[in-house]
Amino acid sequence: FSERSNQVSLSLFFNTQELLRVMRTIDDRIVHELNTTIPTASFVGKVDPGQTCKELYESLMDAHTSRERIIKNCISQTSAVVKTLKEEREKADEDAALLKQLRKEQTKV
Repeated sequence: FSERSNQVSLSLFFNTQELLRVMRTIDDRIVHELNTTIPTASFVGKVDPGQTCKELYESLMDAHTSRERIIKNCISQTSAVVKTLKEEREKADEDAALLKQLRKEQTKV
């Protein structure tokens, strides 16, 4: 398995982790989002709480759908790397570096 492929795989994995971290912001700040979404008694007439909550809900669902798609894509790509490494391992006799890389990729999945 080439060093370049290994770097691409690691880059994809870490970029995916960072993207997921950023996408979790809305979940991590849900209390704040709810507090700013639900109007206080003095603002009830100026804001439609039903519409505002609906928009927050849609935003959450969009974020969850996007995260799920990214996670599944990462799993798919990493699984393809694992498959390739397994095929290479069958051809190579007791290649310790290849086995180490295979285990590392399997751990990611």
